[in-house]
Amino acid sequence: MIVGTVKEMMRNESRVGLDIETVEELVKNGHTVLIEKDAGEASGILNEDYINAGAIVREKASDVWQKANLIVKVKDPLKEEFQYFREDLTIFCYLHLAANVPLIEKLLETKMTAIAFETIETEDGELPALKPMSAIAGRLSVIIGADYLRKSKGGREILMTGLSDVINTNSVIFVTGNVGTNALEVLVGFNTHITILDINEKRLEQLKEKYKDRITVLKSTDENLEQAFINADLVIGAASIPGASTPKLIKRKYYKNMHKGSVIVDVAIDQGGSTEVSHPTSHDDQTYIVDGVIHYCVPNIPGDVSLTATHALNKGIFPYVLMLSE
Repeated sequence: MIVGTVKEMMRNESRVGLDIETVEELVKNGHTVLIEKDAGEASGILNEDYINAGAIVREKASDVWQKANLIVKVKDPLKEEFQYFREDLTIFCYLHLAANVPLIEKLLETKMTAIAFETIETEDGELPALKPMSAIAGRLSVIIGADYLRKSKGGREILMTGLSDVINTNSVIFVTGNVGTNALEVLVGFNTHITILDINEKRLEQLKEKYKDRITVLKSTDENLEQAFINADLVIGAASIPGASTPKLIKRKYYKNMHKGSVIVDVAIDQGGSTEVSHPTSHDDQTYIVDGVIHYCVPNIPGDVSLTATHALNKGIFPYVLMLSE
């Protein structure tokens, strides 16, 4: 089979669909790999690296799209790429169709086969292609939130890590999936009060058993959410339903209880967002303010650490890339 990857067209998306190890394995198994020129440059993978791994580098994206049987990329295709859709082509990437009606319509019209990373599920309920990116996004969400609490970023001029003899900050995580648990692993190293909300009471009990008095756990109800937002400095919105729009359970009315200059990092924005006022931002223009609360809603957070993210993604998707190629 001819497998191809192209340079991502989404603004500030630096990841690439195939890394060197995946290319080498595909070639070893008798497949042809086409790479658009400079597709991996932003992730630290040069054209020469791909060539040495056995791939063929093409000058234009159109050369790859038109000749490949399987396109492996990172983010969902943009409208400029719709022209390459055809019935005998398969695309494998993050699709996030719940928030992208034009893409749904074009896929149906062209009858192209499209398989979404985020909806691949193993028998034990794991999401192997989504898990590594969720881990990165969860960990980065804490770092990002802490950064925007600084005065120079418009925040309320506080240090998230705190000091032993200075009042602690208040952090809220909603909910406890891969994003939330990875955010929690970072936050427990900070001197901050942590509240976690979820509808999964068993999962909350497990986290409470692990972290003891370091965290407060609450079942996710409208009343508990509003209570958790009182004096919150950082909120991480991590709700996710694979293949569906994110429920907008964080209400604007909660903001009246938050400090001015507090921060909401909405990691679920690529599926529509967790708050009533969420809309996508970018790495160039990352935030906006509603009722004095800073909102960070960049849909491709892992793209900011593209080298790590590309390799982590490929570890998750490789078995499926090989399966599809075969």
